[in-house]
Amino acid sequence: MPGALSAFADSNVLLYAASGRPADAAKARRARELLRREEITISFQVLQEFYVNAVHPRKLALTAAQATAYCGAWLAFNIAPLSAGTFVRTLEIAARYKISNWDAAIVAAAIEASCDTLYTEDLSDGQNYGGVRVENPFRV
Repeated sequence: MPGALSAFADSNVLLYAASGRPADAAKARRARELLRREEITISFQVLQEFYVNAVHPRKLALTAAQATAYCGAWLAFNIAPLSAGTFVRTLEIAARYKISNWDAAIVAAAIEASCDTLYTEDLSDGQNYGGVRVENPFRV
């Protein structure tokens, strides 16, 4: 996104980027494009969610070594620091916007990392959360 300070990627972006499933081909291309061209920030929560879903037998079914290799590569991205303040902000965001704590933690990390865009398909496209605008990069 031109002029973006930084974009925060949710775990679903990483999962599509790693997917080799034919049904995910278009989303995989889009996710890989975003990860190559944007200044991406993630959090350890995003990496953990990626790993758990990547090795799940009914999801990507990657081996532990494959999922670990992806995580290792993504450690080159900006990693949002998490703190007690992030936790407090998470609770405030969850209560204010009526979203899950997991989604609120992603939003809180994006805010604290000074991102202006959050790429995810898990929240409402176009919604603004305290200066971070959600963009579903996979919407048709």
